[in-house]
Amino acid sequence: MYLISLIVHAVLGLAVTLWILAENRGLLGAYPDGKRIGALELAYWVIGLASVILGWYFNVRFVLEYHHDGLNPLWGEGASWAQYIYLMFPNWAADSAAQDYTILNVLILPVMSITGGYRKGLPKPWLFFVSSLFTSAAFGFVLYLIIAERHRRMNASVTSPVVLPPAH
Repeated sequence: MYLISLIVHAVLGLAVTLWILAENRGLLGAYPDGKRIGALELAYWVIGLASVILGWYFNVRFVLEYHHDGLNPLWGEGASWAQYIYLMFPNWAADSAAQDYTILNVLILPVMSITGGYRKGLPKPWLFFVSSLFTSAAFGFVLYLIIAERHRRMNASVTSPVVLPPAH
């Protein structure tokens, strides 16, 4: 019973990731130069997937260690959101990292991805924040950066470069 919350998070994380990719499917083909993926995107994918794998490793360990059968996984004792947040702040060093992570994920990622996404014309840019809630904060950032980079590269190939006059 206690693994249900992990399964739900996994399904939602995969669903939101696939939704983002479907919304941006026009950007996911090969570049005009024939390349399917650039070096920067590849680096982002490696980092993002590593963050999901590491995050899930620790989250599964948390649930296995702190679960209490029959309790609600959202609040109460055991492997709940309340317990998870409580354990993020056990000492001053962890408090510093936890507040930084929280501000990055809950404030900066949504502002950056939503404003930047709308400026770039990306569909439903709020999905990047939603994805971070079910995958990892780093993956939400990375997925936004991948789509933004693909958008930049695709647009660069269809627009003519701006040529500035020589300086005198």
